[in-house]
Parts: sequence; structure tokens; C-alpha cells
Amino acid sequence: MSDKLKQLRKQIDHLDDELLALVNQRAALAQQIGHLKEDGVVLRPEREAQVLQRLQGNNQGPLSNAAVAALFTEVMSQCRALEAPLTVAYLGPEGTFTEAAALKRFGSAVQKLPCATIDEVFHAAESGAAHYGVIPVENSTEGAVGRTLDLLMHSPLQICGEVMLAIHQCLLARQCDLGAIRTVYSHSQSFGQCQSWLNKNLPNVLLVHVSSNAEAARLAAENPHSAAIAGSQAAALFGLNLCVENIEDDAKNTTRFLVLGNQLVGPSGNDKTSLVLSAANRPGAVHDLSAPLARHGVSMTKFESRPARSGLWEYVFYMDIEGHRNDAKVAAALAELKQAAAFMKILGSYPVAV
Repeated sequence: MSDKLKQLRKQIDHLDDELLALVNQRAALAQQIGHLKEDGVVLRPEREAQVLQRLQGNNQGPLSNAAVAALFTEVMSQCRALEAPLTVAYLGPEGTFTEAAALKRFGSAVQKLPCATIDEVFHAAESGAAHYGVIPVENSTEGAVGRTLDLLMHSPLQICGEVMLAIHQCLLARQCDLGAIRTVYSHSQSFGQCQSWLNKNLPNVLLVHVSSNAEAARLAAENPHSAAIAGSQAAALFGLNLCVENIEDDAKNTTRFLVLGNQLVGPSGNDKTSLVLSAANRPGAVHDLSAPLARHGVSMTKFESRPARSGLWEYVFYMDIEGHRNDAKVAAALAELKQAAAFMKILGSYPVAV
């Protein structure tokens, strides 16, 4: 071993010792803050978002901003756990992309509660069985998750945050001879995201839709002539080979997840507000829903219609706008919008995903 290499490793050891001491100092301060809190709320999403925004703004590399966010999310997770353990419900079982989104947002120091359906995630958070729930809401390729939108309309839960997760689909199987595969299991969204690849490489196989990609991996593990489309993390969980990676048709394939909870989130400085509303039955009513935003200089980032389930050809509209409901111009626009709409519900104001 060269003297230069020894010297560099010695510097790393010294820095590791300093980092350990500093992280423990941070943990001790977090414990003190926990003792001073009077409301018992462990997680402040706006505060954690501000920490990550500040650190990313100060980051001079060579670590990427994404790496900085992942590193300090885990630090905050471990420190937060010293105050009180958080339970997070998510669309399970283990090995799903929703679990990956939950870990990206909360870190590993949480109690995970996998749920079989989106409805169960809502119920866990509403009942107090979990502090928060994480559910998918839209994919860049396949669009909105209808069940999530329907439940948001009637649930008392608030959106407390969002997670953007790059989705890389993989073909998993006990053996990787594509010619021997007769059946492929996956969730319907994943089949849609990989349709071109399947048509080209496995045109004659039977496609079986199941409740989750983790369930697909479990089923594929039972039959040597079957495969699953799932994330790479499912391969290790179910003893499968990672046959082909990144088979999604769009290299930028991304799913947006929502974090649901029973709290109103304060402004972080970089926020988004989501709402659902319906238009009055009169000419120009849909146009009137956007006019207050334009008058007050509020940008709309999403506007999507969905059947209202209350009558034939009646629709509700899901809208995302920039800013927090407490911002002056957003509050003014929302007040006008409430007068223009036949129905309006604010689903939450929360930090934009980092």
C-alpha cells in the first residue's frame, strides 16, 4: 500500500469520527426538541423540506443533490425515531414501488405497514393505525390512478407531501430463457408502461394482471415457465433472477406518490396546493374555474377531469396550483374560486417534491 493511499484513508477515518460525533450531536438536539413539543407532532414536513432545500442549495459536490437528499433524509429519519416511532402505511406487499417511495420520503427508521389495497392505506391513516399513508396518484406514462382520486374527494385526510420516483421496470424469472416463458405477471400499470417491449420480445405470452408487482414476483417464483415485471428490489425478496433491466418504454418513466396524514402542513417556501372542484351547470363555467388564478397570478400545474359518480356525464376537476393556501395571492384566488365553483375541497398544501 502506497504512503499516499494510507494518508488518504487516515483522513477519511478522521472525518468519519467527526461525522459520527456531529450526527450524534444532531440526534441529541432532536431529542431536546421532541421534549419541548407541546402538540406531540413528530414530523413537520415543511421543516424537513426546508432543511433539504437549504442543503441542496449549499451543495458544492461532488455528491449530487439527489444523493444529498437521500443522505440527510436518512439522518432525519434516525433522529426522528428517537422522539417517537412513526408508522407509515403503503400499498404493499414488500417490494412494491410504493414501498420504495415511502422509504425515499421517510427513511428506514419507520414502522412499515403494508396494505393490500389503496382503500386500506386510506383507512389505516384515517383510523390512526398509521401516522401517514403513501399511495400512487399518477404515472407519467399511464396517467392518473383513478381509485386514489376518488378516495381523496371524500377522505378527511390531508395531502402532506409528494414523492417523485423514477420507475425502472425489470423482467424477473427463475430462468432467463425468454423462449421458455409462457406467462408474465404484473400490475396493469406496469404492463402499460412496458407494452412496446413486450410486443417486441414476448409477443405470444399470456399476460396476467395481478394486484401488485410484488405479488407478480411471488407468482413467478412458483413456476419456471413464468416471469414478472417488477422493480429490481423484488428479485432478491423472491429469489428471482434479474433477466432484463429497464424494459419500460419511456426512459423518463416516473410515478408521483402522495403522503397522506391528519395534519395541515405549514408553508415551506416551495409549495403546491391540490384541490378538487366542480363547475356550475352554465355556459363558461369551466372557464370560470381558472379565471381567479389568472387574476391573482397563481400558476396552475395540473387540471384533470374525472366522472363525478353522482350522475351521467357529470365531472369533477382535480387541480394543482403553485404556492401554499396561506400565501396571500393563493388565498385570494381560492376565495374567489370557491364562489365560482359549485363544489370545492382543498386536498392539501405541501412542499414540492425534492
